[in-house]
Amino acid sequence: MRIARRIGASPRERGSATGQSCPDIFELHDGDFAVIGTDRTQELESVLPADAARADYERIVVISRSTLTRAKADIPDA
Repeated sequence: MRIARRIGASPRERGSATGQSCPDIFELHDGDFAVIGTDRTQELESVLPADAARADYERIVVISRSTLTRAKADIPDA
């Protein structure tokens, strides 16, 4: 598995000079996306909508609004 490119601004460009807050989004060579975020599975699993589910190997990861909105222009439409 390889990373093809970063989606959106780097953590440094978003103001993370210390490396303490580094959410990030990457497009993989197979077209999938990888996300670095805060694991909030325990907090959010019980409040997921009824039609949402999480497999045992999946985690609910939170990224900042800024991370996603600054990535919007780089996310392909298809």
